[in-house]
Amino acid sequence: MNKKVILIGSGGHAKVIRDIVDLNNDTIVGFLDDNTVSNDYFNILGKLSDAVKFADTETEFIVSIGNCNVRERFMKMPLKWYTAIHPSAVISPYSHIGEGSCVMANAVINSCAEIGKGSIINTSATVDHDCKIGNFNHIACGAHISGTVTTGERVWIGTGVSVKNNLDICSDVLIGVGAAVVKDITESGTYVGVPAKKIK
Repeated sequence: MNKKVILIGSGGHAKVIRDIVDLNNDTIVGFLDDNTVSNDYFNILGKLSDAVKFADTETEFIVSIGNCNVRERFMKMPLKWYTAIHPSAVISPYSHIGEGSCVMANAVINSCAEIGKGSIINTSATVDHDCKIGNFNHIACGAHISGTVTTGERVWIGTGVSVKNNLDICSDVLIGVGAAVVKDITESGTYVGVPAKKIK
């Protein structure tokens, strides 16, 4: 069934989500943004705060902004949320993808994994069996989450990160590019390196 979609945000992340919406033969009504002016690529309907003005029974919305906290803030609005899944993504029928999430090209989500709402599984990232990825997470390009990993909310796992199986990562954690997480992370903050360690 063809869906009508409005994207909240018009940066680089929005460009990738636009491709996904098009590939799924859904219809982009337009974009909301405070800074961008309408052009041939972005049909700007109004400001970010105008989203509820465009709500109706048919239109769905997706927050096309990479920042975890921003996605959480906007998804408190009483809107119908679109879930964007690229046709090349490999997703187990026994997994669950939360509303308003985005799964990019060549991502893999394996059996019994759960992805929270408003999360991003970015290009070529993998989430293995029995993982529980929290709300408003961002699993960046080429990151690999081994089996039975649990994350809290607003976790950003950077490009090329590897996470060992059977670990827990608390909320409000940023893991830097290329890090290797080999033990539980129980304190919020930024972690970098191999093995990943918290920095001040």
